[in-house]
Amino acid sequence: MRKAEIVRDTKETKISFKLDLDGSGNADISTGIAFMDHMLQLFAKHGFFDLSVQANGDLEVDYHHLVEDLGIAMGQAVKQALLDKAGIQRYGFFILPMDETMATVALDLSNRGYLVYRVDCQHSQVRDFNIHLFKEFFQAFANEVACNLHIRLEYGDEPHHIAEAIFKAFAKALDVATKPEPRLGGKVPSTKGTLSK
Repeated sequence: MRKAEIVRDTKETKISFKLDLDGSGNADISTGIAFMDHMLQLFAKHGFFDLSVQANGDLEVDYHHLVEDLGIAMGQAVKQALLDKAGIQRYGFFILPMDETMATVALDLSNRGYLVYRVDCQHSQVRDFNIHLFKEFFQAFANEVACNLHIRLEYGDEPHHIAEAIFKAFAKALDVATKPEPRLGGKVPSTKGTLSK
């Protein structure tokens, strides 16, 4: 039962985040930010994760707090669902094309939080959403789940395509990393014998 439920309630945001790593891509998402909803739906669909997210925040200030806190909640949910990470592949990697865009995501569920985010784009606005905010989302995720996460935009022009390629590649890479590896026999994938502090 690789499932998790996170409730985050602060003065800035309120989030209910439910995750099933062994789902089929079902998503019920409502954050008050339409473009964020779209990205989380893509994440669920292409990673085959079942995801239920109900959230609201101080959107009258800006989108920053809620986007970052959603990354926190997702990182906590993945960490909770994986427990001690025994028997998983640990590493995941995916290169994803989308029209004129190519994005690469690589991650290691190492219990060491580190983000490398190389996404340089000339245009970053999708309606009223600035896709540069996604760096805060992925930084929060990497910190909370404690993983090395490398995200690189190889090339691309259209900001919607760039964001979509990144989230789809992230979903595919995380799906690979969290998959059971039967050859491990239920052991932790580390010569140290542990991936926990």
